[in-house]
Amino acid sequence: MIEKLLRQRSDDKCELCGSSSNLKPYQIPPVITSPTAANSILMCSTCCDQISQPDTMDSNHWRALNDSMWSQQTPVQVMAYRALTLMARKEDWASDLLDMMYIEEAMVEWAKEGIPEVDNREPCRDSNGTILSAGDNVTLIKDLVVKGANFTAKRGTVVRGISLTDNHQHIEGRVNGTRIVLLSCYLKKQ
Repeated sequence: MIEKLLRQRSDDKCELCGSSSNLKPYQIPPVITSPTAANSILMCSTCCDQISQPDTMDSNHWRALNDSMWSQQTPVQVMAYRALTLMARKEDWASDLLDMMYIEEAMVEWAKEGIPEVDNREPCRDSNGTILSAGDNVTLIKDLVVKGANFTAKRGTVVRGISLTDNHQHIEGRVNGTRIVLLSCYLKKQ
């Protein structure tokens, strides 16, 4: 029943990109009630797959949002807003479209509920460019004088179970029983 309504509303085309193949109803998350035309859109499998995995989004496919963002249908506006927001993380044209888009404030809140949070921090890297994670073990590649602790952390010392800090160039770890902050450029991941 809902699919029939969506197909009539969309003229048997994806409401985001305009494709006419592999169409299916898509209930817009967060799902609170059963599917209705007011909380669903007709979407192609390509749009559906890319929305569910934002890091696979192909910018050329989403250029069709230039047209669909002007839809009079609220669920289409919400999904266009979400897709543009995801694309705006890597494409300037999507940011421009997002700035031009007209969508009611209540609908913006609904749209934002389904956009995954992104950690925009730059990753912490060791001297070789390898990304460091909390809990990693690293080795010092240079003797480091530890100010205020009256010792020198010797080259080759292993620092186990490091912690990351807010600064992507620093880590925290224990050397000689003392918790210190180290510059990641003097470390090598084990």
